[in-house]
Amino acid sequence: MSIDGPTLTQSFEPDPSNTRLLRDAFGRFATGVTIVTAATEEGPVAITANSFSSVSLTPPLVLWSPDRNSRRFPYFERAEHYAIHVLAAEQGDLCWHVAKDAFGLKEMDLAVNDEGVPVLEGCLARFECRRTAIYDGGDHAIVLGEVRRATMREDGEALTFFKGQMGQFAAR
Repeated sequence: MSIDGPTLTQSFEPDPSNTRLLRDAFGRFATGVTIVTAATEEGPVAITANSFSSVSLTPPLVLWSPDRNSRRFPYFERAEHYAIHVLAAEQGDLCWHVAKDAFGLKEMDLAVNDEGVPVLEGCLARFECRRTAIYDGGDHAIVLGEVRRATMREDGEALTFFKGQMGQFAAR
């Protein structure tokens, strides 16, 4: 296999002085974009996350990894139930709205599930979860949840994140 033209690469050993470089390297992995919601006494709280993954079919488990230093983290650390919404390409504005304001969904007329968790409509998929564990993941936590209910659209393109930019993935 050959690659046309020179390919520039940079190798480094991650350390506290080059976290931006490591972040940029992580950003070379294209991901989907999710919004995680939970109910709080202050109203619905939400956070955007691209650190989402399926874990197991039996039992049905997923994980996501919020930043422990985020002001939003305590809400999700306490939430026994939450919902993870896989965003569609046309939901970029919603993604940025939530990224800027943890309580930005307050003004929306949201449905709530049986556990009182606010749920978004129009997403490619939604996983309504019960938290089963939180593990240490350095400056992030690894939140493991059992999927209690799942909803998915039959069609639509995915909102993606790559190299710090939003984009769209379209299947061929």
